[in-house]
Amino acid sequence: MGFYNKVLLMGNLTRDPQLSYTPNQTAVVDFGLAVNRRWKGQNGEQREETCFVDCRAFGRLAENINKYMSKGRQLFVEGRLTFDSWTAQDGTRRSRHRVTVENFQFIGGRPDSGRADSGQAQRAPGEAAAEAGQEVSSDDIPF
Repeated sequence: MGFYNKVLLMGNLTRDPQLSYTPNQTAVVDFGLAVNRRWKGQNGEQREETCFVDCRAFGRLAENINKYMSKGRQLFVEGRLTFDSWTAQDGTRRSRHRVTVENFQFIGGRPDSGRADSGQAQRAPGEAAAEAGQEVSSDDIPF
């Protein structure tokens, strides 16, 4: 018998990502996602529920999420479900499930930078450099 552990979620960050580093200097970022579900009840009334999910990413993924994401931004994550358990300060056993992010995609446009020209259409990554005659490689684009 085989095993399969895959999680796909799209939601909004519930808080700004919190970046830290392991003792061997691997980047780790923790963040929360709010995933909404909408449906019609038996009486035809529109219903909605929200599921809050803790997520963790490592390495380059962690650095990019920390750099480009903030509370309220939408993110699509792909990962696996992991189980954490520990003893709390009061001696009780605690546990939770968390998504360990293996891949992600930014959803939506760039956040409003607050500049005077922010009402203009957002440019694609590298578009300004291309207009200036500079070559843009895929390594220059963070996602």
